[in-house]
Amino acid sequence: MIRLENVTKRYPGGQEALSGLSLSVDKGEMVFVTGHSGAGKSTLLRLIALIERPTGGQVIVDDQNTRRVKRRKIPAYRRQIGMVFQDHKLLYDRPVFDNVALPLVIAGVSRRDAGRRVRAALDQVGLLHKEKQNPETLSAGEQQRVGIARAIVTRPKLLIADEPTGNLDPDLSLEVMRIFRRFNEVGVTLLIASHDIVLIDRLGCRRIPLEDGRLQAESDTLESDLWQ
Repeated sequence: MIRLENVTKRYPGGQEALSGLSLSVDKGEMVFVTGHSGAGKSTLLRLIALIERPTGGQVIVDDQNTRRVKRRKIPAYRRQIGMVFQDHKLLYDRPVFDNVALPLVIAGVSRRDAGRRVRAALDQVGLLHKEKQNPETLSAGEQQRVGIARAIVTRPKLLIADEPTGNLDPDLSLEVMRIFRRFNEVGVTLLIASHDIVLIDRLGCRRIPLEDGRLQAESDTLESDLWQ
């Protein structure tokens, strides 16, 4: 599903966020990218989402080489990817329903079909009863679930999340991870950047550790009972 081959990302001024990075994520996997601040986690996700392009090397997502995706084709490329952010990036002047519907409106989905899909997405994250509320009235955990609903409303093959539990307490963090797990169980590939090593190790998922833009030795995958 995802393959990076000797990827380098260098920013103006010479800062190298990723250096010779090669890794792969199989279709249907749920994988965590870990590392301290500045390790390259967010840069990796931005390259996969084609928010940025690599300085060198190849980024291949679902058999598409991102170097060959023309600028005008980027919106279509991104429709296969759901994106969840730590700061939610919600529109606080619109109700929950409109926030979740936004990707469908941009894609030109009919109003009737969009309504059905938005309510299905909200139901999956347990927020169907709050579709008319303003995001400002919701808790931090609920706002994050709205962001997740918006990310999956387009039925993406791949879901990437950048520190999705960074502002949440341990119980809410586990709740969000369980939501991700349910999507993974129906075939969605997940790549999640997180610094919460304690939680990740308890979840028993594969971990890709980065340090200074380079891949470190991967950890073993252990069984976990936290999904129950």
